Amino acid sequence: MNEEKKQVRIEDIDQNFKLETAIQREGLRFLNVAEKPFTVHGLIRMSDRWVRMPLAIAEKVSPAVYNLSKRTAGGRVRFTTDSPYIAIKTVQPPSGTMPHMPLTGHAGFDLYIGEGKDCHYCRSFVPPASLQTGNGYEGVIDLTPENVAPYGNMRTFTINFPLYHDVYELYVGLKEGCVLETAPDYAITTPFVYYGSSITQGGCASRPGTCYQAWLSRWFDADYINLGFSGSAKGEDEIADYIAGLPMSAFIYDYDYNSPTYETLVETHEKMLRKVRAAHPDVPIICASRPRFPLNPEETARRDLIASNVEKLRAEGDRLISFVPGSELIALGGTEGTVDYCHPTDLGFYSMAVRFAQELEKYGFRR
Repeated sequence: MNEEKKQVRIEDIDQNFKLETAIQREGLRFLNVAEKPFTVHGLIRMSDRWVRMPLAIAEKVSPAVYNLSKRTAGGRVRFTTDSPYIAIKTVQPPSGTMPHMPLTGHAGFDLYIGEGKDCHYCRSFVPPASLQTGNGYEGVIDLTPENVAPYGNMRTFTINFPLYHDVYELYVGLKEGCVLETAPDYAITTPFVYYGSSITQGGCASRPGTCYQAWLSRWFDADYINLGFSGSAKGEDEIADYIAGLPMSAFIYDYDYNSPTYETLVETHEKMLRKVRAAHPDVPIICASRPRFPLNPEETARRDLIASNVEKLRAEGDRLISFVPGSELIALGGTEGTVDYCHPTDLGFYSMAVRFAQELEKYGFRR
């Protein structure tokens, strides 16, 4: 067995790493996902936590983006194992509640098995109500024959991080003696990058795997970065510079809702769009307006402005840019696909994923 397949018992080396657990499973031992052979996607490891972008940059954008960048929307850990169960143990700050979003989406993790289009939901690690006052939680999912039969002895797993909660540490528990290997790469390793509002961040999906980016990731077998910031995506120069500097296979520019006024959208939308295009001349860009219909006069003006900005670039010869109106994003569910006439339910997010997938396919991406 090579070095990558060996599971070193760090707690035998350093007792400070020994984790107490109430989970009763034969041979259970926990490993930190920050260590190989685990791979973490969509997040950056800071000194004491997982974040979505460097905090020093986020702080320059705004205090709100600084705080929200600590929420782990879009984070995933992937690995391959033959363990008969998967457990987790988290270190998290106490969690508040969101009246219109389930705790499983706000602060929970969910487990998927398989790769690409064959990646399917297994079960969720459901956070307890006591997470509101606690410092994390633990859970275990036993893999039944129905779960694993199509995937053979060695199975690839993806654990999605919470959409609206901080994560200091995540440990994965496996059975002693089982094989642990690095998961295969995504077919599209250079990520899709998303920028936008609370809807982009994932509010109000019932669990992390049902936000629209997660659907697209599974359908296209693509890595991604979620830069949705609830109430705080305002097209600032600092966030535009950061996004322009990221590697990307496609940019989904879902920026409309959080610009305070039509006038500020005029000032920021085209500016950021051109900055990203200048840095990535050969990358598809999909612009979208708010997923809502019917629209009031200001909302209609915003939609038309975004469409006009896209047409400006197309008139200049850009053939890798398109516009999707919000009415098309919510076509499958309409207002029934929301919890509050704004934030999508799982149905609403599925509708968004279907429409964005159609657009991505126009640029040669294949499901």
